[in-house]
Amino acid sequence: MTNLLELYVKLGGLVLVGFILGRKLPVTVPTRLGLFLFWVGVPISIVSFLRQSSLSGQIWIAPAIAYLAILLGAFFAWLGIKGQAYFRKTVSQPSTQASLILAAMLGNTGYLGFPITLAMVGKEYFAWALFYDLLGTFPGTYALGVLLAASFGGSVQNHWQITRAILINPALWGFGFGLLFRQVTIPTVAEFWLEKFAWSSVALSLVLIGMRLALLKSWRSLPQVGISLGIKMLLVPLILGSILPLFGLTGAIAKIIVLQMAMPPAFATLVIAETFNLDRDLAVTALAAGAIVLLVTLPVWLWLF
Repeated sequence: MTNLLELYVKLGGLVLVGFILGRKLPVTVPTRLGLFLFWVGVPISIVSFLRQSSLSGQIWIAPAIAYLAILLGAFFAWLGIKGQAYFRKTVSQPSTQASLILAAMLGNTGYLGFPITLAMVGKEYFAWALFYDLLGTFPGTYALGVLLAASFGGSVQNHWQITRAILINPALWGFGFGLLFRQVTIPTVAEFWLEKFAWSSVALSLVLIGMRLALLKSWRSLPQVGISLGIKMLLVPLILGSILPLFGLTGAIAKIIVLQMAMPPAFATLVIAETFNLDRDLAVTALAAGAIVLLVTLPVWLWLF
């Protein structure tokens, strides 16, 4: 309970600082901070934390479970849409249907998942969170997510932009370099400042989340969003979390996987919604509501697993 309270104070405090700054500072500030973290902060943090993480033989299961969680979330969301249609409460617009499915599929396993898993489980098994995000959520987002969005919303001319974003993603390059750099010996003082920079980037990522939340103003789609959040943050983690022992995943590793599965919808859902002309209001509402729901669900997952 102490660790959880400390986590809420740190995470909540940093997000609150970002929220206040987001209301006061020009809208260009979160954009520039996001670019800094994207190109510099996150890749260097990955390199640093990989040097301190344990890579076990089973770690490749993490992205496989991520894909399973994405597909299961999409399937349940599709069933929910069909169920609404059966009771004549259909979500008629394809753009809205796509946004609902995306919110149920894709979680914020990077900017939010990383600091939470680091705080609750520590650095030793952090590579599991990295593999889940960078080899699971990320390609799932820009492959399955984009495929879904393109089929519902169109905008074919943006496909090259998405492909380019995948190829030049600094986080993936940092991940590859970090794996190679793990065995390289560097001076103690360099190791010290590398770790300090990594933790500073984690803090700034939480501030950035607060800044972005400060710019979200729409809550009109909350009833529809409840379906996606229930699937993404409750149903999928409960089902897949209960079968993790079958894969030999228990203890701290199982906790990391469950926490990653239970993260709220990713900011990438909004990016995709804007790129492919989907329901932007619904995507915005899912982001804001998911961050609030996490405060309630997080202790549940820590207690269960």
